[in-house]
This record gives sequence, structure tokens and C-alpha cells, in this order.
Amino acid sequence: MTKIDINGTSLAYDDLGSGSAVVLLHAGIADRRMWRGQLPTLAERHRVIVPDLRGYGDSALPAEPFAHHDDVVGLLDALGVERAALVGCSFGGAVAIDTALAHPDRVSALALFGTAVSGNEWSEETENLWDELVGEVDPADFTASAAGEVRFWVVGPSRDPADVDPELVAFAQEMDQRALAAELALSAVEIEELDPPAIDRLTELRLPVLVTAGAADIPDIARLADRIAAEAPQAIRLPDVPDAAHLLPLERPEVVNAALLDFLPRQLP
Repeated sequence: MTKIDINGTSLAYDDLGSGSAVVLLHAGIADRRMWRGQLPTLAERHRVIVPDLRGYGDSALPAEPFAHHDDVVGLLDALGVERAALVGCSFGGAVAIDTALAHPDRVSALALFGTAVSGNEWSEETENLWDELVGEVDPADFTASAAGEVRFWVVGPSRDPADVDPELVAFAQEMDQRALAAELALSAVEIEELDPPAIDRLTELRLPVLVTAGAADIPDIARLADRIAAEAPQAIRLPDVPDAAHLLPLERPEVVNAALLDFLPRQLP
């Protein structure tokens, strides 16, 4: 791990391999460790940069206003990277999309796994699923909150927790407890959102886009993938991955790695 000052904060990141640059952006319930299954494989062909977003993991959180997408470009600047492919999962996918829209000359391709999109509103179905699977949880109880979020996102509504790898569940809960503390701290800081948000700007993504989701994820995630594929001019929609939910790169690394190795060499200089 290395730390570097970016836009007034200290960002932690890993930097492995050589070649065209690929930046991996973690989910909001995780940190950069969720990409442990991608690092060795991608680093054989690419320079792989894996940051903790501001406030998450080992990265700091000063009180000044900031934008995650500006931090991504600030990191590229500091590392001397002119353009990079951005790979994102969930919230990290939303940051990747925002970065491509705010700084289109710095992003060569997008690969999105179970992605969120800024400006998207969750459906009533998703809210009902949360009530059914998790219900009310004391937000101050990070252990209980993480267990609920992992049940909802990592196990998913269509699977029984007993059918999911217990090591995956334990690791996801440990990461999410840290992420919940990060989100609490982030709530006290002004985060500058992309304006207008990405949900109504997907047609502006005029670069190669790969998008897929886990088949066991909540239905809204697959619908977002469908919408991106329909509206982004150069999007490729891969089939949903069976027996996988929201942390697709962590749960099914072989499938994700194969998709990335097939996609990235064709797209990067």
C-alpha cells in the first residue's frame, strides 16, 4: 500500500504491473481489498491502480468539499497517467461513470459490475425487499447494520445465506463495518455530486463500455445494466452471472477476470 496527497487528502492505493493503466473502484460496502481476485491476473498485462476512495479503507477524509470523480483524476495526474480504463463495482461503478462524464478525455473504457448510477432512484420493489430481508436496524450498530447489508447485497434476495461461502460473508461483513463508519464520517462532509447526474446522460458515454450483473443481485441492478447497454452507444451487455450477487468481482473472480481480459486488450492503446 502507498499513500499520496490528492486534492487536499491522503489517498491509499495499490499500484502493480505495467502497461496500459486500469483503475479498480470499490463498492460502497467495501474497500480496495474487494479486488484481491483481480490484481494478480490483470497485473500480468496492465498497470493496475486500486485506490480506497476518500474516507474509505486507509484513505483520509478532510472536512473540505470534494468530488470522488475529481479524486480519481487527481490520482491519475499524480501518477503520471494520461488515460485509464475504469473498472467499477456498485458505488465504484457510479464513480467511474461520473468520472467518464466529467473528464471524458481521461477515461479510455468502462467496465461495470453490478453498477450503481448517480441520480438513480431505487424502485419500490427494492425498498420492499429491504423491509422483507432486513427490516429496521439501528444505524449506530455497525455490526448489525453490516450483517443486514451483507444479507441484502452479498447474499441477495433469491439465495439462502447458508448457500453462500461463509468466508465471503465474513469478509464482506468486516469490510462493510469499516465502510459504514466511513459513510457516517462522509455524511458530515460536503460531497460535490455530478450535475446533472449520470442517469439521464448515459448517451454521452461515447467510449467502450462493458456491463453485467450477478444473477442473484436485486432486480434494480440488472435493470440499470440493461439501461446502460441500451443508451451508451458502444456498450456491451454480458449475461448476468449465475449464483453471484452484488460483489461480483469478489464472489466470481474467474468470470470477471475472463471478461476483463477479453475486453481491455481490444480497447486500450
